[in-house]
Amino acid sequence: MSPSQHAPPSILVMVIDGSAVVRQGLANVIARAPGMELIATASSPQFALNKLRRRWPDVIILDIDMPGSDCLSFLRRIMSEHPTAVIGYSSLVEHGKPVGIKALDAGAFSVIAKPRSGLKDFIVAAADDIVAEIRVAARADPRRLKPTFSAPEPKFSADAVISAMTSTASQPASDKVIALGTSTGGTQALEAVLTRLPANVAGIVVVQHMPERFTALFAERLNELCAVTVREARHNDRVLPGHALIAPGGRHMVLKRCGMQYHVDVIDGPPVNRHKPSVDVLFRSVAHSAGRNALGVIMTGMGDDGACGLSDMRRAGAATIAQDEASSVVFGMPKEAIRLGAAESVLPLDRIPAALVGFSSDGTR
Repeated sequence: MSPSQHAPPSILVMVIDGSAVVRQGLANVIARAPGMELIATASSPQFALNKLRRRWPDVIILDIDMPGSDCLSFLRRIMSEHPTAVIGYSSLVEHGKPVGIKALDAGAFSVIAKPRSGLKDFIVAAADDIVAEIRVAARADPRRLKPTFSAPEPKFSADAVISAMTSTASQPASDKVIALGTSTGGTQALEAVLTRLPANVAGIVVVQHMPERFTALFAERLNELCAVTVREARHNDRVLPGHALIAPGGRHMVLKRCGMQYHVDVIDGPPVNRHKPSVDVLFRSVAHSAGRNALGVIMTGMGDDGACGLSDMRRAGAATIAQDEASSVVFGMPKEAIRLGAAESVLPLDRIPAALVGFSSDGTR
């Protein structure tokens, strides 16, 4: 074999977990995966630091629920000193509070939900998904997974303004809807967009690929940071200016027109593009119900969910935007939408908020 035909270098992986059974299970999964090399395991972040000084991995798998270890501080330190794709896994609840959202906020590439028991069987059953997640994480740019250290800012007068709007029976319906779809890297992308929007922006509906029970807490966190009101969607919620509804994990969300108003239905159904909620499901419903009165935005994420739906929206006369490659953590979903001709424009993340504000105030649509 000539030098030009050599196989690409292996993906270097480190596993940090307090359980020897889990470390061995993940080691077996990685050993069987072509093109991967387990360079080290560690029973705690403290032991991991010594091993990291000797050899640095491409991907770190970190149990963020380890008792007696401040894994979130370790994650923040990693992302600050040597940005690396970190896949966390969590049982979702720690003393009644989810640590998964905190891990994403600290810069984790993704968080895998794990059961509280039967971890050995879980690793065997989820082996293919774990390997796929490692491969995607290894291709991402970890420098874009920046930790957020700022404390939540109070809303001040925004709450009063929005409460008055929702309590007024004669409040006219907005004739515009903004639909956002995102996946890997999307928690930070959505924060970057939503925190820069004024309280009078057009009504927003969002699909972020996220496990069940994460979405409500993610919405609560964004609600503390944003001038717009953000919450997890409920069946038959009305879409209002200054409000963003996030599809609940494990359910699809669709937009429906009821007279002069827009509402959302939260429904069950099979996964679409292996996702529930699915961006395609939301975008297609927006194309049908809002047409040219809508704006669709597809942002960072692996796979192609949302590309066809954004194409539906553009054919229905909606404005459409795809996030550009340079600002995407993973350029899968936007790239596919661009390839299909679904994106009317391609913008960096920092220009998307202004586009949403402009669409909301533009009287031509």
